[in-house]
Amino acid sequence: MNALTNYKNGERRLSGGSLVTGSEVGPQAGASCVITTDSEKSLVSRQASHVQQIELRSYVFLDSLQPQLAAYMGTVSQGFLPIPGDACLWMEVSPGMAVHRVTDIALKASNVRLGQMVVERAFGSLALYHRDQSTVLHSGDVVLDAIGSSVSRRTKPQVSWTEVIRAITPDHAVLINRQNRRGSMIQSGMSMFILETEPAGYVLMAANEAEKASNITVVDVKGVGAFGRLTLAGREGDVEEAAAAAMRSIDQINRQ
Repeated sequence: MNALTNYKNGERRLSGGSLVTGSEVGPQAGASCVITTDSEKSLVSRQASHVQQIELRSYVFLDSLQPQLAAYMGTVSQGFLPIPGDACLWMEVSPGMAVHRVTDIALKASNVRLGQMVVERAFGSLALYHRDQSTVLHSGDVVLDAIGSSVSRRTKPQVSWTEVIRAITPDHAVLINRQNRRGSMIQSGMSMFILETEPAGYVLMAANEAEKASNITVVDVKGVGAFGRLTLAGREGDVEEAAAAAMRSIDQINRQ
């Protein structure tokens, strides 16, 4: 009884409101209200702070997935399979576990489909697909706004290694084919273009632009990990043209 009396005397406000765990709630006729306690406010504040600390490493928008790259990504996809012509957004963030929050934000922003989500020790990556480019871009914009970042603040790609090897030998071709089972095979006598980038996701842009520009074979595309690796093969002239297109795409990102 004393507790009830103390509550009535000490926890009532002159305005008629009640004190609920430190938050004053006034009487509202005919309307329901959501009460946010002080502890919940603190939790929301901490969560917002964590989201703002997410680092954007890669932000790669592919306007139209080319057939070979779409097929290759489908072989490693654990989610919805991409279709040639789909728009694709690839994002890589740090720390790795933050990719779950980014994925949640992106999927709730529009009806994009989640194709991949990779959680590594230091980085996390995800791939979003949709036929409509604006739908994909909208989810990307919402994510950027939520983490307080922008496309211009993404980590710029660095080319760690690039080379064209002409007339590859049979032994070399066999070992490459044994190591890379998800893409097409390289044949002896073909030329080969290899590219390594940091962060990893930018090799997807290079691969897509190379396939647009030339008649080449996609052998291997690794867009996760510390470094991204791309291997293309074909006739010498086609490979050189594809290599030039791939390098232009990387240079264009650095100029933006």
